[in-house]
Amino acid sequence: MDARKFVFDIEKRLKKEFETVDNLMLFNSEKVLNAMHEEQISESHFASTTGYGYNDIGRDAIERVFARILGAEKCVVRNQFISGSHALNVTFFALLRPGDTMLSISGEPYDTLKEVIGISNNPSSLASFNISYEQIDLVNDDFDIKRIKEALTSKKYKLVHIQRSRGYSSRKSLTVEKLERVIKEIRSACKDVIIMVDNCYCEFVEDKTPLEVGADVIVGSLIKNLGGGIAPNGAYVAGKENLINLVGERLTLPGEGLEVGPTLGINKDILLGLYMAPNAVGSSLKVAILASLALEELGYIVDPRYDEKRADIVDMITFGNEKDLIKFVEGIQMGSAIDAHALPVPTDMPGYEDKIIMASGSFTQGSSIEISADGPIREPYNAYMQGSLTYEYGKLALIKAIENMRK
Repeated sequence: MDARKFVFDIEKRLKKEFETVDNLMLFNSEKVLNAMHEEQISESHFASTTGYGYNDIGRDAIERVFARILGAEKCVVRNQFISGSHALNVTFFALLRPGDTMLSISGEPYDTLKEVIGISNNPSSLASFNISYEQIDLVNDDFDIKRIKEALTSKKYKLVHIQRSRGYSSRKSLTVEKLERVIKEIRSACKDVIIMVDNCYCEFVEDKTPLEVGADVIVGSLIKNLGGGIAPNGAYVAGKENLINLVGERLTLPGEGLEVGPTLGINKDILLGLYMAPNAVGSSLKVAILASLALEELGYIVDPRYDEKRADIVDMITFGNEKDLIKFVEGIQMGSAIDAHALPVPTDMPGYEDKIIMASGSFTQGSSIEISADGPIREPYNAYMQGSLTYEYGKLALIKAIENMRK
């Protein structure tokens, strides 16, 4: 099979789906541009601070821009966050106190949060501070509203946690439409509970944010969607001002909060990454749509399907066997820009229970908005593919992956 011709032929069938993505890219680009205009972003905001980071006008302007785009009262955007998981960890510890209980209503969270919460034993977990955890699983890829309302009316919970993206599970990612419906039901049962959403991989995939449909706090990474492949690290937490102030005091220290935190020359990269993010996310969506139809035509199960409404940039490809999973991930690495000569192998990784194989030939280590694919070595042998800073690079990587599988 000529993989190149095969992919180009598949591409011709996707005009309608690509046009929808183009319209979304324009909408989100205008959103970013308007926010930058409203905050009068200028070259002076690129200036760096060191030490304590007092009076960093660029940092403060960036956080106001993010707040406008995300529909937040306040936002913390910092390079002191190591990752999205770190930002989630800080937010949990900021909002929960000993004796509190949190409730996950999207099932078990992502692997790297299990030790944070205490699902897997760790002496530094929330559980070790006497913070309890309960969960309600999704039913048919949607919220179990009946059980959620029963739980909220029978017991006091401090925080409801929702993870939008599927992680390494096989359930579907959660659209803003589904969030809006469940948030209304939560509020009818309990007005005071904090609704916190893990928004990683989901920014700019739709035309609304979880905050705009009633969530209190959302969290995401800058080496995923909103960093546009340019921000070298960092994450954000956005939402209600009183909650973001608590997050700031947990990230730094009580009494100083968001007033400190040196930017160390990162401001321009964050702003430029945000500026490019609608295009990078749009490219990632087009690559995901192309891969979904191409791999479905090759006989694999892909979720979401090419013509389904999407909540994030991730394709889950079910290979059914270890060999095809490994060959596909190898091929994505071969089609990457960095370390294309390196051969990814399954290995143990911190925070994960199974061996993981990961292709991430990226300019920024671990960047998921650049073309990447990874998955745990366990049945049913799913690969999770995401990203591509441009559609063309993603298409070339897909061709390489299909060629490697067909050798």
